[in-house]
Amino acid sequence: MLRITADTEQEQEALGAALSRVAPTACLIYLTGDLGAGKTTLTRGFLRGLGYKGSVKSPTYTLIEPYEIGARRCYHLDLYRLADPDEIEYLGLRDMLQEDAVILVEWPEQGRGALPPPDLMVRIRYRQGGRELTFEAETGAGAETLEKLRGVLELKAKS
Repeated sequence: MLRITADTEQEQEALGAALSRVAPTACLIYLTGDLGAGKTTLTRGFLRGLGYKGSVKSPTYTLIEPYEIGARRCYHLDLYRLADPDEIEYLGLRDMLQEDAVILVEWPEQGRGALPPPDLMVRIRYRQGGRELTFEAETGAGAETLEKLRGVLELKAKS
């Protein structure tokens, strides 16, 4: 487990960018937290870290936003409005999981029972003056990613 605080939106985006540099080309990342905690902010940083220049907004109404960034493919899902976990089948998640793609899922609890376990779970909580982000590995790939992220952040802290 890795626990980090981000005092500003920019710090949270930078954390997402750092995660993008160490995430494998195919992984499933869950983002949990209250409304406004910064799940989309972290995702924006992740996508910007890969070189995406366009607008990044929460896919609350579309449920899914695909991104092609160079040779990388990412999907950003927001399941907040999901009425039933079985609706995930209609989103094409099964096909996405077969691709070489990073899948970032906001509100995964809405898909409980229909979603596979993530490689990495990111919990975002409000704290005075900012946010606290907790990263937990759920698979071997998630554990490797977490160790690499820890290394990147330690190098940055020493600079």
